[in-house]
Amino acid sequence: MFVPHSYATALLMIITTAICWGSYASTYKGAKNYRFELFYWDYAIGIFVISLFLAFTAGSTSSDSSSFLRNIHSADNFNIVMALVGGAVFNLASVLLFAAISMAGLALAFPVCIGITLVVGVILSYILQPKGSPGLLAAGVACALIAVIFDGKAYGSLPSTGRSVSKKSIVISIISGVLMGLWAPFVTRAMTRGNALGPYSTGVFFTLGALLSCFIWNVYFMKKPLAGEPVNFGEYFRGPAIGHILGLLGGIIWGIGTVFNLVAANYTGVAVSFAIGQSSAMVAALWGVFVWKEFRGANRQARAYLGFMFGFFLLAILLISSAI
Repeated sequence: MFVPHSYATALLMIITTAICWGSYASTYKGAKNYRFELFYWDYAIGIFVISLFLAFTAGSTSSDSSSFLRNIHSADNFNIVMALVGGAVFNLASVLLFAAISMAGLALAFPVCIGITLVVGVILSYILQPKGSPGLLAAGVACALIAVIFDGKAYGSLPSTGRSVSKKSIVISIISGVLMGLWAPFVTRAMTRGNALGPYSTGVFFTLGALLSCFIWNVYFMKKPLAGEPVNFGEYFRGPAIGHILGLLGGIIWGIGTVFNLVAANYTGVAVSFAIGQSSAMVAALWGVFVWKEFRGANRQARAYLGFMFGFFLLAILLISSAI
């Protein structure tokens, strides 16, 4: 299987992760007037299909025990279960994140969620696999958390419209962030203990867990949505073609980023790979500010807070990338 053999290659893969993780949600923004509960089915299919494709291509370039199918055969069943559970936990967090984006916008919901994710995921992953400088990791995580605070203050400086819904969306973003940070330890366990799963095998079972759990999480939110009226499967099949296409595209983008992150973690360790990948929050904020104009009409104070947010995220990336 293909794995990086230098820090430069691993870092390039992680930067690609950040771009993918920060960009996939914009496909939902592009599917205007389409409920995220319906969009999400195509997204979940997309992440599984692309992980399977990468496993049978880049993950099967050799015939030794590290190749995709041989690795599955030799891995402990408990590690496979850990990857599946990690996918289910991620999926609940992701559904909540899409709900928050639909209510508050990309520039607010994504950085708040991912900032919390970084703190939770890095700490727990490092406990399971202590690789990298704990001091630099801690400093980077602290900077990312400060960036999230500035993002929230920037939003608070906007004109007060729909404030009650926005408060709800912030709470949902925080819950999503905590849950999003919890999938990394499951993946770390699957990739580092006993007869471990390789990165491509982990990606397949992780995304399979996410897809299967849609029949629990997404069905529930279709019946009891956080915003709007309930939706049913009939509306999914009557949905616009562009909505289905963008859903699959969003899943493919996120899936590529995730598999790259897992592959790079073979070299850097999961905590570092996961942490740098969370700079996706800055990418998502750029989409929200410059493409979707979510801060149009913002006053000078809001723009200053946004500047501080980007600055602290950049500092977080530099500190964490130096932790190897």
